[in-house]
Amino acid sequence: MNETKDQPTPMRRSLKLEADEGGKNVDTKLYRTMICSLLYLIASRTDILFSVCMCACFHSCPKESHLNAVKRILRYLKGTPNIGLWYPKGSSFSLIGYSDDDFRGCRIDRKSTSGTCQFLRSMLVSWFSKRQNSIVASTMKAKYVLAGNCFAQLLWMKQQLEDFGYIMHCVPIHYDNTSAINLSKNLVYHSRTIG
Repeated sequence: MNETKDQPTPMRRSLKLEADEGGKNVDTKLYRTMICSLLYLIASRTDILFSVCMCACFHSCPKESHLNAVKRILRYLKGTPNIGLWYPKGSSFSLIGYSDDDFRGCRIDRKSTSGTCQFLRSMLVSWFSKRQNSIVASTMKAKYVLAGNCFAQLLWMKQQLEDFGYIMHCVPIHYDNTSAINLSKNLVYHSRTIG
């Protein structure tokens, strides 16, 4: 891998890994060893988290296409040794949350992947990403529930900061579904608010 060309990203944006039933089999032990090493590394290199987890889904029966994706992650790491979580001093002190999901984005089982992240100042301090257990019929309901999970995490963080003497009156959450935003502003219970 030392002689290979560096890559600008850990995974091509257009790449959608699939089971690849007709693909060439590769050494399972080698593949699992590579994945385990990368899983250990994601504690400080969160930029490869999504790519590594996508490749880890195929650890039981890896194909050549999956191994090529793992090798691309390694080439990306080779070219970016100084990237990682960075927490500078003196940035503005505010708490903010982001929430989003890709509606039925997985090509294998058509399930959505939901995620939230919370920033303190300009620093990422908490994040969550999960493939949903079931297929949702309504993006509004899924995004509303996800925004509620993000809000719960922000509320807990806000309370922790208040224990240390940092009072925050407004904690914004950003999410991109107009129906879910309107539902969160409507304080009347109706059929759309019941699970």
